Amino acid sequence: MMFSSASSDAITLPLVPANGIDAGTSNHPADACAARRDSSDFDVGGLDALRGQWVRLEVLLEVDRDEWSSPNLQFELQADDPEIHTLGLPSPASDQRRIELIFNVPPNFQSVRFCANARPGRFRLNGARAFVIGRARAIFEMLRAVATVDGFFRSAALLRDAVDPGRNAAARHRARQRIVQRYMQVRLGQYTYAEWIDAFEPKPSHRADLASAHSQWRCQPTVSIVFPVFNVEERFLRAALNSVLAQIYPHWQLCIADDGSTEPHIRKVLQDYSKRDSRIRVVYREHNGHIVEASNSALELATNDWVAFLDHDDRLHPHAFHFVAEAIATHPDVSLIYSDEDKIDAQDRRQDPYFKCDYNYELLLAYNMVCHLTVLRRSLVNDLGGLRRGFEGAQDYDLVLRATEHLSSDQILHLPRVLYHWRAHPGSTALSSQAKPYAAFAGRRAVEEHLQRRGIRATVAPAPDLPEMNRVRYALPDPAPTVSIVICTRDRADLLAACIDSIAERSTYRNYEVLVVDNGSTEAATFRLFERVQSGRVRVMRDASPFNFSALNNRAVRVASGDFVCLLNNDTEIITADWIEELLSFAAQQDVGAVGCRLWYPSGGLQHGGVFLGPLHVVHHAHRHLRRGHPGYFGRAIIHQSFSAVTGAALMIRKSLYDEVGGLDENLPVTFNDIDFCLRVRKAGYRNVWTPYAEIIHHECATRGADSSPGARARVEAETRVMKQRWPAVLQNDPAYSPNLSVESEDFRIAWPARVDGYQHVTPTHLISRREEASVSYSE
Repeated sequence: MMFSSASSDAITLPLVPANGIDAGTSNHPADACAARRDSSDFDVGGLDALRGQWVRLEVLLEVDRDEWSSPNLQFELQADDPEIHTLGLPSPASDQRRIELIFNVPPNFQSVRFCANARPGRFRLNGARAFVIGRARAIFEMLRAVATVDGFFRSAALLRDAVDPGRNAAARHRARQRIVQRYMQVRLGQYTYAEWIDAFEPKPSHRADLASAHSQWRCQPTVSIVFPVFNVEERFLRAALNSVLAQIYPHWQLCIADDGSTEPHIRKVLQDYSKRDSRIRVVYREHNGHIVEASNSALELATNDWVAFLDHDDRLHPHAFHFVAEAIATHPDVSLIYSDEDKIDAQDRRQDPYFKCDYNYELLLAYNMVCHLTVLRRSLVNDLGGLRRGFEGAQDYDLVLRATEHLSSDQILHLPRVLYHWRAHPGSTALSSQAKPYAAFAGRRAVEEHLQRRGIRATVAPAPDLPEMNRVRYALPDPAPTVSIVICTRDRADLLAACIDSIAERSTYRNYEVLVVDNGSTEAATFRLFERVQSGRVRVMRDASPFNFSALNNRAVRVASGDFVCLLNNDTEIITADWIEELLSFAAQQDVGAVGCRLWYPSGGLQHGGVFLGPLHVVHHAHRHLRRGHPGYFGRAIIHQSFSAVTGAALMIRKSLYDEVGGLDENLPVTFNDIDFCLRVRKAGYRNVWTPYAEIIHHECATRGADSSPGARARVEAETRVMKQRWPAVLQNDPAYSPNLSVESEDFRIAWPARVDGYQHVTPTHLISRREEASVSYSE
């Protein structure tokens, strides 16, 4: 691909490979490069003459396999202590290889480097050039980009502040800086949560339309709200009560239990509101019994079919019970409903949204991922005996765990909408989990008793990297079953030796066998390695058939002697000594299918933290390149959980289940065979689990490389089409992910636009997706 047009004022910018770059070889086009590590970059020439100028930069960049990338320019600035200024560039869209950015060239830089990839991989770089456009033109072009997202009037207001002669020069300069800042946010897709709310949540003007929908439902569900109160600030109490009165759905009942409050304003406020609305019922407890007894007292007032829980200083979204009632009306078998949530500060500013996945059992064992807003059938809550004393601080967690024991996963429904606002103030667990340390102990005991009631032998301990969360360790089968580790290989004896030696030297589980499947090795070093490692524990199988990863593994599994099979890439090295025990402990659970582990790049970044799926690129590795120790999105990088799929680079499963679903699909010889396999396991009724407590280094694509030849690209495109045709529903809405999170990146950023039914129809017409925005052209 070449630039779309020539221009006399275009300045070509030479790009010279610097660090970590392999130029194209005879097997690849001359313009193809490979980044060997995260910091691979090019020296950029030609910008010296443009110091202090406003320019429009154009780069032709194509990343192989449509992988997400994060290109940037790095300016080393002249100073007594030189510093690096990094200028992020838009990631290349799949249908638009040209990326553009308007910026002011720093006047005091010493050197410039361009980084094409956020991680190792292959890409094509077909040139870069700059156009000098001047400040006025730059402001106009930046505002035009901003207008595609913010609309004309907001963009015009930004311009007015920048040119208003009534403002002093400093104020106009700050206004221009705001334009630049907003332009960068738009171009890089860095939208704020407040902007997301404004763009995608239904507006007050849509209340009439939403309310009119009530008459179309098959029933009008009724909800009782359990509301325990104790000495809360008056402003917070009134805000909570007002949020109930503001509900557009009318069929609710507010059941309040004052838990012996000593503050005089409590009774006065509650009496005032109960007189104001007949749907509000209040009981005044003589003695303080803490939240469990107060909640149960409020529960005794409930007469409606459903029960919701609201804390005395939190708030409900005005549409909360509209969407709850809609879900009940359209899902007659549902018994437990939960929604997304966010936090509000003392000034009622919304922040820190938690966009949840659908019901995720392993995640629920790690922490209460249901939390707010929770709505249950009142009959179920009564059958369970309400909330239990002794679990204060985790009483809702304990209730949810007990409820799940009587429900199928189909009876638990997630509403991907922020319907609950959790108050964050000093002393609240919304602000700090350390505010109520007893809650973590109570939650851990709730999980322990839940597992005991299910007849599951396990221990529950604080999660190593996040002690307020839990780590469940299942007891291993007795006697210890044989695990067959299948490793496909071709030459690269150095990699295979490191893999096999790490298994032998570091694994504490000893009842295993290794089946090495040799697919066409020719190097003498490989054969010497085979002679060295073959023993009673290691077998080498020769298979000279054309490379087909699925077929090679299937043939090996058929002759494996183990009750459990572990597919393992030859370019891996074991880190965790008890990795087999960890994977086996999950794989042995009767309702668990494939189990994956935490894989790291040799450079230290996270390579595999579970797989989530999307309609564009099919596969995304959650939290890829996250640094060690970082918890990720609400702890999801460091705790066990279910995913729709895990990578076949290190995957364990019962052999009987492998056979039950037909093994890997041999019509997918290279790409997506592991993902398709996991989805078939899931379809058969099993959960696929990822655990961070089995850790392995993965030298990705080290043996065969990332082939980007025309034939390989055609194969990948064909296999991508197969996945999109075979699994359209899960690719559109992965239950282990959120439709409010982006499928264009792997870092759990907010989706733009949201992919929730009912959000798009209220989206202002001037709002377009980041991908559409990325294709806007700024050519002269």
